Parts: sequence; C-alpha cells; structure tokens
Amino acid sequence: MKPRIALIAHDKKKDEMVALASDYVDFLRGCTLMATGTTGGRLANELGLTIERKHSGPFGGDLQIGAELVEGRLDAVVFLRDPMTPQPHEPDINALVRACDVHNVACATNTSSAHLLLAQLRLQAMKK
Repeated sequence: MKPRIALIAHDKKKDEMVALASDYVDFLRGCTLMATGTTGGRLANELGLTIERKHSGPFGGDLQIGAELVEGRLDAVVFLRDPMTPQPHEPDINALVRACDVHNVACATNTSSAHLLLAQLRLQAMKK
C-alpha cells in the first residue's frame, strides 16, 4: 500500500515545502498525496506531483485534512507551520495537530522533523 501523506505549509513556509518535497520527489511520486490549496498547487506545478487538493487552510482545508485523518485515510502529516505569524484559523490548525496526536498519526511541523519523517517513510517503502 502506498504511503498516504498530507502536505501543508503556511505562506512563509511554502518555499521550504517545495524545497523539502524536491528532496523526496521520487519517493513522493509513489505516494498518495493530499494538500491544502495553494501548497498543493505549487507542488503540482513546480514538481509535477499528483496531489488531491483541498481548500486553503483559512477556508477549511486544515479541517478537511483533519477529517481524512480521522477516517484513517492518512499515514502522516507534514505541516510546516509559521510559529511567528498569527494565523486567523489557529483553532483549525490546533484541531488538526490534536487529531494527529489522538489518532497516533505522525506529524512533522518543521523541516528537521519533516526530513526525519519522510526519510523513514521512504526507507519503509523500500523494504516492501
């Protein structure tokens, strides 16, 4: 079964997300990917990844991804958050991260933890 990964990035982290995904692009092409609106668009346009795009975060995209997670349709979440900029949809962000904890789904919230998570998922996929 292909790993099912959600990719989300706040505005000031979108360039980091594209750079991160480019480091794992061959692996990510073999995954089922989901992303919030603009992030998904950039990953599709700039890296050629096939991504199920949800709404942007402020318009409910984080909640849509949270619902997919609760239904067991995600194995991991990479959410590059901008901790220095207030977000108008902060309650949705907190709900998504909380859902990861409640449902024991790996969640990376910065590039260091994202590299660890994606490297491990890639290693597991190569063993299968």
